[in-house]
Amino acid sequence: MNWTQIITITLIVIASLSILFYFIQDKLIFKPEKLSKDFVFQYENQVVEEYNFELRDGVLINGLHFKTDNPKGVVYYLKGNSRSIKGWGKFAVDFTLHGWDVIMIDYRGFGKSKGKRTQQTMKDDALFIYDKIKEKVEEKYIIVYGRSLGTGLATKVASVNNPRMLILTCPYYSMSNNVKRYMPFLPTGIVMRFSMPTYKWMKYVKCPVKIIHGTNDRVIPMKSSVKLSKINPKNTRLYPIIGGGHKNLHNYEGYHRALKEILESRQLEEIDREHTSIDFVRSKRKKYDYND
Repeated sequence: MNWTQIITITLIVIASLSILFYFIQDKLIFKPEKLSKDFVFQYENQVVEEYNFELRDGVLINGLHFKTDNPKGVVYYLKGNSRSIKGWGKFAVDFTLHGWDVIMIDYRGFGKSKGKRTQQTMKDDALFIYDKIKEKVEEKYIIVYGRSLGTGLATKVASVNNPRMLILTCPYYSMSNNVKRYMPFLPTGIVMRFSMPTYKWMKYVKCPVKIIHGTNDRVIPMKSSVKLSKINPKNTRLYPIIGGGHKNLHNYEGYHRALKEILESRQLEEIDREHTSIDFVRSKRKKYDYND
């Protein structure tokens, strides 16, 4: 077999795998858990109300509203990939503890939510729910929070709105970029139907951005957060959680300290340029002639 034949076969294999990936990527990427319509959500020591939003024929978005007394505002929580809000709901306590209500939804095909899932419908649904929140809560009292899969959607929501803050936990630079790590041979720019270009949407985010990422995350490496933090550096702060992974980040005290600081601190004022060292410029080292 000569080199021409080897190259031809290789290209055919890559093209075949690319076509296959294009059509089955939904099943490869998403790991949903379906719930029956009569399933009852129960969380210890949490006040929660269930909502169903019917967008159009056959499309239903199911969500939960975790409530606190005299809330400071609302955290719009866009969850990660696996399972449903049945399991993700337990993380609402990390926000209600600090006096924030939490609204969490299941994406289409997850939990009780129904409808065809595409990148466009995921964006539309996320924006639709934000608009519903906006009808009752001023934006200065809304925090958009995204974790893993939800970080791209959270960034998109913040990019076309004016929430109080955007919090991203273990975000990807883009879904295409992350898939490329596992399948470097795929032309992701062509075959990815769920590209989720977080970096593009980040350019248009005007509110403060807080990024939390574990240094040992092997699903979405922390370097993706470093790259994202450089897009809008004046408004962005990165919180590295030493030793934290992807699924166990909530088991680290550093994660909860970061959340507490973010949720309870006031918005920082402009840096005092006159009374701090921010504008100091180091002078060049003076050269000495030691023969003098």
